[in-house]
Amino acid sequence: MLHGSRFLFPVPPIAAIPSAGTGLEASWRRCQREYGLDPAAPVLPSVLSGAELRQCCQRAGRVLHFAAPEMDLLHAALEPVGYTVMLADTEGVVLDHRTAHPIRRGCRRWHLWPGAIWHERHAGTNGIGTCLAEQRSVSVHRNQHWRSGLHGLAGVATPVYDASGVMAASLNASSFRPTPEGTMGALLASALLQAARQIERTCFMDRYRGHAIMLLGAAIGSSVPMVALDRGRHVVGATFAARMQMGIAPAQDVNLCLLNDTTAPDSATPLREAQAMAIQTALASARGKVAVAARMLGVSRSTLHRKIRDLAATQGSVS
Repeated sequence: MLHGSRFLFPVPPIAAIPSAGTGLEASWRRCQREYGLDPAAPVLPSVLSGAELRQCCQRAGRVLHFAAPEMDLLHAALEPVGYTVMLADTEGVVLDHRTAHPIRRGCRRWHLWPGAIWHERHAGTNGIGTCLAEQRSVSVHRNQHWRSGLHGLAGVATPVYDASGVMAASLNASSFRPTPEGTMGALLASALLQAARQIERTCFMDRYRGHAIMLLGAAIGSSVPMVALDRGRHVVGATFAARMQMGIAPAQDVNLCLLNDTTAPDSATPLREAQAMAIQTALASARGKVAVAARMLGVSRSTLHRKIRDLAATQGSVS
């Protein structure tokens, strides 16, 4: 008993909080200190009515639509190892799932099912809820769940971003019959990342259909750094990863010239780094031909030559 506080049940001692190696210690502290959740309470997530679930699906919009084929592919790969695939909105509500017939009854019993609310504030540490709370990929295996009633589960989840760089959903793979040692974690995480990136790509390409799309380097977590360029080669759209590179907030309107001469000369600025990546990408696509790369970027050949020299002098990253 923790005297002089709002806790009226036994609280796990600090030693019971996962070590830093699990990456879940912050979630357990939130469950203990912020949410006041009883870890021993036999509570499963609440489930919405059919009408409430339909409203949530309508609000999800195109992300739910574009996630469907990726969920099909993901489930085809994970079905042999007994995992179900779910997509939840930012409130933790499961919107859609893919489940093999032999485990449907078990998934219903464990609330691995559309309409279930896996928000961390109510369900405690879990794949979907903690992914949403921390906006990152997480893996929660058996007794890493805050609630002891969920210790039979294992789940891995990763964020899904929409075309404006906003986290729109959590893509999850869960099992109520996981291996004791959690050997599937790395494989599941990799598969989920690939699927989440493809959902984001599809959303972005659909939103900016008819625009030139440029890739700004390798993926960052579950997001791919892409920008959409209008006919004047101004950036008018950017994914979450691209916004992080350019220092632009999610959902913020974008309308800038990627090679703007007013960009600060400091090589450490996010936009400066994005410029370097855009030039490298254009040169690679143009097979080193500066004139062709300049047309792709919407600048003159002399401007591109100057930018290459400037970036090489400040960063040494463009030759």
